[in-house]
Amino acid sequence: MPNFKQLFINNKNWADRIEKEQPGFFRQLSEQQAPEYLWIGCSDSRVPANEIVGLLPGELFVHRNVANLVVHSDMNCLSVLQYAIDILKVKHILVVGHYGCGGVKAALTKQRVGFVDNWLRNVKDVYALHREEVDAIADEDERLNRLIELNVAEQVRNLCHTSFVQEAWERGQPLAIHGWVYSLRNGRVKDLRVSHSCADKIDDIYTLDLTDYHPEEK
Repeated sequence: MPNFKQLFINNKNWADRIEKEQPGFFRQLSEQQAPEYLWIGCSDSRVPANEIVGLLPGELFVHRNVANLVVHSDMNCLSVLQYAIDILKVKHILVVGHYGCGGVKAALTKQRVGFVDNWLRNVKDVYALHREEVDAIADEDERLNRLIELNVAEQVRNLCHTSFVQEAWERGQPLAIHGWVYSLRNGRVKDLRVSHSCADKIDDIYTLDLTDYHPEEK
């Protein structure tokens, strides 16, 4: 399995290069983790989180799933979110989609791909919310890419609706949520300008009344 063995060679070359450029890097890395960013992105292998934003290991906490979704019943995502906010004290959460996303395309075109169809129903919900805007776009690729942008924006809203984010804002912890889209064609990231750093613009039905909420007393 020559290709498999090459991974170990690649790893050694990478580790040697990092240690040469920054002596003591791995020793320091093993002793603590203090990232300022949580990246919530797609599982697509063409979207390497750290490399895209030029950050080293330890500088970016990463969660990935198909179509970069934030679902209120996903214990995996919520566990990552709670740990990132309450323990690591990240200051920014980045929801990062990418143009040409196969998951979003499968949802939009009603393609059957198996068990993941159930997961992608969350993307279909985004489409249903914005059906008129998406259907008004004639070009197929542009229609897909617009849904990809809208999906990111909705996941930003979903993050803002979580108790972990709202509790952080309530106690004055610096935390901003951002929505970006990455282009596979040129490697650039587009800011969708849907950032939130407080609960002021959240729909009232999703805003939690935390006035008398003191979890540390329970």
